[in-house]
Amino acid sequence: MARQKPIEVITPPNMLKAKIGGAMPALDQKAIARAEAALEKLSDQFGDWINEELSRLLEAWAVYEKDQTPAHKNEVHRRAHDLKGLAPTYGYPLVGRICATLCKLTGDEHGDITAPTSLLKAHVDAVKAAVVGKIMGANHPVGLALAAELEQQTKLLIAQQPSAEDPPKA
Repeated sequence: MARQKPIEVITPPNMLKAKIGGAMPALDQKAIARAEAALEKLSDQFGDWINEELSRLLEAWAVYEKDQTPAHKNEVHRRAHDLKGLAPTYGYPLVGRICATLCKLTGDEHGDITAPTSLLKAHVDAVKAAVVGKIMGANHPVGLALAAELEQQTKLLIAQQPSAEDPPKA
């Protein structure tokens, strides 16, 4: 058997590490504690803020319901997207979950979906019911069942949408 050449391991220079100045510093636990304390102080206002966001979503929905243009649908999407991010912070994780599904129907991930108005309205009504009913926990049985059903209906609708590769039907 022929003699094998020795293996040489070449480690390329880490240019990114050089550019950022070395390893990232450890997280400052005191800064995190201060941020959490500040958030706790603001938590008294979360109820007002979630109601303001709900009002914005309901206003956008009312406009869309009267005139179902892409611009009005985008506004519903924008308001749902805001709530998707803010609701968990405000203590309403189910609202965030419902809004995530509403965002799928109004423009996230799957592009332009032709969703029935009734399904969109069911999402908006579910958000309203959760906020007005103060369904704050992620384990509320009725809230979980409602969110799961809305997600299932949305999943079925997305599966029925024609893909970009599908030829147009004559």
